[in-house]
Amino acid sequence: MTEYGAALRDRLEREELLVCPGVHDPLTAAVADAVGFDAIYMTGYGTSLSATGYPDAGLITMPEMIDNAANIQERIDVPLIADADNGYGNATNVVRTVREYISAGVGAIHIEDQTFPKRCGHTKGREVIPREEAVGKIEAAADVRDDRAPEFVLIARTDARGTGDGSLEEAIDRANAFLEAGADVAFVEGPTDEAELERIGREVDGPIVYNFVGDLGSSPYVDLADLESWGFGLVVFPIASTLSTIAHVHEDLTAFADDPVGAMRGIDDAFNDRPLGSLHEFSGFPAVLEWERRYLPDADQEKYEGSLGDDLEDD
Repeated sequence: MTEYGAALRDRLEREELLVCPGVHDPLTAAVADAVGFDAIYMTGYGTSLSATGYPDAGLITMPEMIDNAANIQERIDVPLIADADNGYGNATNVVRTVREYISAGVGAIHIEDQTFPKRCGHTKGREVIPREEAVGKIEAAADVRDDRAPEFVLIARTDARGTGDGSLEEAIDRANAFLEAGADVAFVEGPTDEAELERIGREVDGPIVYNFVGDLGSSPYVDLADLESWGFGLVVFPIASTLSTIAHVHEDLTAFADDPVGAMRGIDDAFNDRPLGSLHEFSGFPAVLEWERRYLPDADQEKYEGSLGDDLEDD
């Protein structure tokens, strides 16, 4: 059992919509955790782009995704919901995938029914595997959950709506089949308007998640109160940190190209205006000092006497 899975299940049982910002690495996760959320989401697109420099096109591997998830969950104090793509193979591959994510300690994953290689759920050219095969993968994932960590939350995603001849009816039928196969939450990717969202809420027989991608994809901007009224219990904003990082770094470095010293002063001021303390404090140096005091010989503290630099204590 994962403690974060149990916490996430407790949170999902509330009537209030669970809102999760997307993060792409432990740094952006630490920022989200400092702001304060009940759960945080690890984006596959952002993980691929930040770790490899390439888009969400099946170019990142299972170990890279799991390492990122493990490092994020270690850094934050709330459950992480992690993208597990299409399970990285068939049902037998899914068995190992789910075992590894459970070992990483995360609260939940979602697995989709795309073919391999997969691609971002809001790009053209996606394909899905046959429904029977997809159900078998969810059954395999559910069996691993039940055997290894019953509180772990399994989210099953279908991309059937976004295929060349995909219908919303097929996507809803798949979502319900995945719930019957043991998924805890259903995820219909790519609804195109509010009418489709209302129908998903009405016809999917279980908890459902909305993927709020904004201008990147085909799904609409909607009010959270409407999502809640339609029956959605969870909404993720997968590329929030990724777009924010790209936009703000581009803005700052554009200014830096014209005036490095002035731009650096602006970057310093912007950081210092945040309620995060110094960079050393935010990154966790005070905890490292406490570990040194507690576990290292007293003589090791002498290195601080007369040395220069930040004292690394809490501000």
